[in-house]
Amino acid sequence: MILRDPVHGLIEFESGEAAIVPRLLGAREVQRLRRIRQLGLTSLAFPGAEHTRFAHALGAAHVMRLLIARLRQIDRDLPFWQRVTSDRARDAIAAAFLHDLGHGPLSHLFEEAMPGAIHHERWTERILLDPSSDVHQVLVRQDPYLPQRVADLIGGRHELPYLAKAVSGTFDVDRCDYLLRDAHATGVRYGEYDLPWLLRSLRFSDVQVELPGGGAASAPPAPSLAIDGTKGMSAIESFLLARYFMFQQVYFHKTTRSAEWMIGAILRRVVARLAAGDRIPEVPAAVAAMACGEMPTLGQYMELDDQVLLGAIHAWEAAPDPVLADLARRLRVRSLFKALELFPEPGEGLVERDARRAEALDKVRGIAQSAGLDPDVYVGVDVAEDTPYAEDESLLVVYPRGRPRRPAEVSFLLDRLRNETMTRIRILFAPELRDAVREALIR
Repeated sequence: MILRDPVHGLIEFESGEAAIVPRLLGAREVQRLRRIRQLGLTSLAFPGAEHTRFAHALGAAHVMRLLIARLRQIDRDLPFWQRVTSDRARDAIAAAFLHDLGHGPLSHLFEEAMPGAIHHERWTERILLDPSSDVHQVLVRQDPYLPQRVADLIGGRHELPYLAKAVSGTFDVDRCDYLLRDAHATGVRYGEYDLPWLLRSLRFSDVQVELPGGGAASAPPAPSLAIDGTKGMSAIESFLLARYFMFQQVYFHKTTRSAEWMIGAILRRVVARLAAGDRIPEVPAAVAAMACGEMPTLGQYMELDDQVLLGAIHAWEAAPDPVLADLARRLRVRSLFKALELFPEPGEGLVERDARRAEALDKVRGIAQSAGLDPDVYVGVDVAEDTPYAEDESLLVVYPRGRPRRPAEVSFLLDRLRNETMTRIRILFAPELRDAVREALIR
């Protein structure tokens, strides 16, 4: 199978070990990813951001295939049992392709906004291991133990730690694809980096990583993946800085965060009204189950996608609860809540920052109440946090002489970025309060 991709150009899955991708394409759980946008509601801020988890899954599988090709160029000095065999390559390509199966509507948004929702990775594992799923049936036809091995890889577990980290780690095929894809779709060039050169710079380090299980009878430790410091430092710096800038410019964009917060407010309102015994039209079965504190069935969860959730929100414009109806209408016509960002003051500590935030929030809540709006609904605080470069041992830097080092040891940029948490705090409020809020808080 050969496909045209706007990010990678021609991508192909023609080898025996890559043929698992065409076999999985027809699975219902895979096709569902066509109906889940990669960036949720980000298209409200960046009109081109309409790409799907399905396109990203293909891209991640393609990058895994490129990575495996590079590993085979550099693994000739490793013992056979530490190399990427055909079976291991097939498992890794399948894991890269299926790693996002469990995402709910609007990607990460649903699990963050829906009270009682479980993490998408648990749903991914459930889909892989459930005998009734199409994906499970395709995998077991290849190997009865393949579903479990794929689930382990996605969870970061494998007899070769460097292969597990390629699926889930600081430098993994997921991030390699989504940074380029999201940058392309949004038009934000900060997310671009040199993937071919980064792959070409990969080496194996002689630093050993203990295999899972340990014990005297276990296999020898496996090598760690590394970057050639004389060639690849600029590439790995660019990769990690791209992730930092994409969070700054795209993932934490105020319009996206406001829309996501409103989705959360809508879902919380639905759960509260259902608990109070109200009749809400067209509530998806999975949402109704979670509102009752129950675990949805796999079939109910698989029926959830962007179209289903947004269609339900449209129907809730006719809900008997006026607040729910108002929030649903505002979202559909893009009458989004405004955001007032609280920037840190020089020399300000956490205690002072929290006190300033509480004071500002009290003022905005008072303004909403004076305008006849429920401050518990029409005012909120959004705290967006991420650590763009959480240093671990999964990627080292090697030079012709000297010991392998962590990237932050040889790069002042990465040393500054290492383990730093980026935080954006905003007070959100109904747009009709904007002038009063500006007068009260902006000096």
